Amino acid sequence: MKEKKDLTQEAFDRLLDWLDQDRNRAGQKYEVIRTRLIKVFVCRGCIVPEELADETINRVAGKVQQIAETYVGNPALYFYGVADKIFLEYLRKMPAPLPIHPSHPSEESNPNPGEELEPKHRCLDQCVERLSGENRRLILVYYGGQGQAKIEMRKELARRLGIGANALWIRAHRIREALRNCMCDCLARTKMPGNMPKDARSNGSSQEVS
Repeated sequence: MKEKKDLTQEAFDRLLDWLDQDRNRAGQKYEVIRTRLIKVFVCRGCIVPEELADETINRVAGKVQQIAETYVGNPALYFYGVADKIFLEYLRKMPAPLPIHPSHPSEESNPNPGEELEPKHRCLDQCVERLSGENRRLILVYYGGQGQAKIEMRKELARRLGIGANALWIRAHRIREALRNCMCDCLARTKMPGNMPKDARSNGSSQEVS
């Protein structure tokens, strides 16, 4: 991973302008993208999903001036392409590879990133929805927020559940592993000949991820 650089206000403003000219809608899109990035990194087994999501956002913000005028399509897809590069950098620092790997090398070399990213994010949404309501809330709260706010959210979550910080971490880790296994199964089904996305949706709705 490259050394993390703080995002300047000017760069952040340019990023929001690229997402939407209306600042309120831009802010909403930013939050949706960041939450999705965190979920992506969680399901890939990353132990620092918030940091990787923020690094992804910082990388994109640094390129906005170069791409804003020529980029065509949903800006969110560009974030997910950059996230794949961040994930590869993360894997190079790990002692062993994780089972879910990005299917394309970079956002610049893939002219139609949505075609390859769609199955991943469809599976991600399915697997998150298959969690019990309690587990879904836990994993989203546990990996949500930033800095001190994240710490306080985790303390409050542990207090509400009546467990300690270590027990909370273990529970979040188990949910993350269940999500990762679900993602592997879902992606394997979508790659099987004759198995259409509609089939994957119908199959995925009948079983809950524990």
